[in-house]
Amino acid sequence: MDGIHDLGGRHGFGPIHHPDDEPVFHSDWEKTVLVMFPAMAMAGAFNLDEFRHGMEQIPPHDYITARYYEHWIDSMIHYGVDRGIFDADELERRIQHYRDNPDEQLPPSSKPEMVETLKGLIASGDDYHRPNDEPAKFATGDRVTVVDGPSLGHTRRAGYVRGRTGTIATLHGSYVYPDTNAMGEGEGSEYVYTVEFAGEELWGDEGANTTIYIDLWEPYLLPA
Repeated sequence: MDGIHDLGGRHGFGPIHHPDDEPVFHSDWEKTVLVMFPAMAMAGAFNLDEFRHGMEQIPPHDYITARYYEHWIDSMIHYGVDRGIFDADELERRIQHYRDNPDEQLPPSSKPEMVETLKGLIASGDDYHRPNDEPAKFATGDRVTVVDGPSLGHTRRAGYVRGRTGTIATLHGSYVYPDTNAMGEGEGSEYVYTVEFAGEELWGDEGANTTIYIDLWEPYLLPA
């Protein structure tokens, strides 16, 4: 979806600072949120692309001022309520209860089979490769232009490469197509390419002496 959520390549936000000693988690609650994601996906709340689309529906001001895992929580609540996994009123009552009783311990829970599944998913992710009987339209070395224009739904067609021309660097095979999977229209199966762009093609002189590689699905590309 187009909007503030597509931050890649945008100007005006200043430099990105990477502290040498930055921790993996900034707060203990972030660890819990990380584990909640695959657990809710296993419960049928969302697929990966729906989860990302849920974050795109966060109001712009809230999105740019919230922390990373707060985005996750927002999407989980959105789909958890929408899919009937929990009730919005009950959720609000429980939140208020722990605001009033911050030292109260959470109820214990033990699901060893889920723990083993989560260990595998967190370590290596899921398999999104899907068979495709059609031949790939492009090959390594082909010049391609990214389809321009807006997107009304979820897409991985980043705004800063739309209408820009690059070169196919790698063909990765066929995978779930995010644009349909996020909108409940089926997984699809589309080839994914790594496309090489010269920095000048994307940002003019500011991108000089820079090469950018981005993975793009076949429907995003046209012959240059």
